Amino acid sequence: MSMIILASGSPRRKEILETAGLSFEIIPAKGEEQILHTEPDLVVQDLSAQKALEVAGNIYHYSQKQLENLFCEEEGSEEKKLVTDTMVIGADTVVACDGKILGKPKDEKDAFEMLKNLSGRAHKVYTGVTIVLMEPSGRSGKITFSEETQVHVAPLTDQEIRDYIATGEPMDKAGAYGIQGAFGMFISRIEGDYQNVVGFPLARFYSELKKIGIDIRKW
Repeated sequence: MSMIILASGSPRRKEILETAGLSFEIIPAKGEEQILHTEPDLVVQDLSAQKALEVAGNIYHYSQKQLENLFCEEEGSEEKKLVTDTMVIGADTVVACDGKILGKPKDEKDAFEMLKNLSGRAHKVYTGVTIVLMEPSGRSGKITFSEETQVHVAPLTDQEIRDYIATGEPMDKAGAYGIQGAFGMFISRIEGDYQNVVGFPLARFYSELKKIGIDIRKW
């Protein structure tokens, strides 16, 4: 029986996958994240891979290094067809402004400074996704990619920023805002995938699996 595992406790990613009609289990990764790059797109790819490999390794009792050694050759090839019964999905999202990654705010003052910086200008949101595919034979394949969306924020007054912070919504979110919440009224436009900003680029996920002969709708 095919099984999908989401290596994330994000309620937003859970909602996106459920809305797509997918059945899956949630096993959040718990390991300490190691940031090896400074470029936002590479950071999210690395972090998504760490999460997916950790959970896949725990399921199959492999170390991350052992999993890497098991990966099928010609990874990512459009000609490659994987016969898989387990899919582990890791994802990570960051907000970047002027090339600097904005994490979750430490406190309300930090949230205010972040939102003040985003006010009246454009920034980018990156989500990295890693899909580990385990074959019945014990071999595996891995797909890693990142998606970028540009978000334009309307000019905000200090009072608007303070009122938004008072809702508590920004405190657990990268960049100190959630586009799907109250902050949505301050977004003037986006260029790219809206769901990518929420936390999971569903269309790209479908496309990447389709390239290797997997129709996620039939899982």
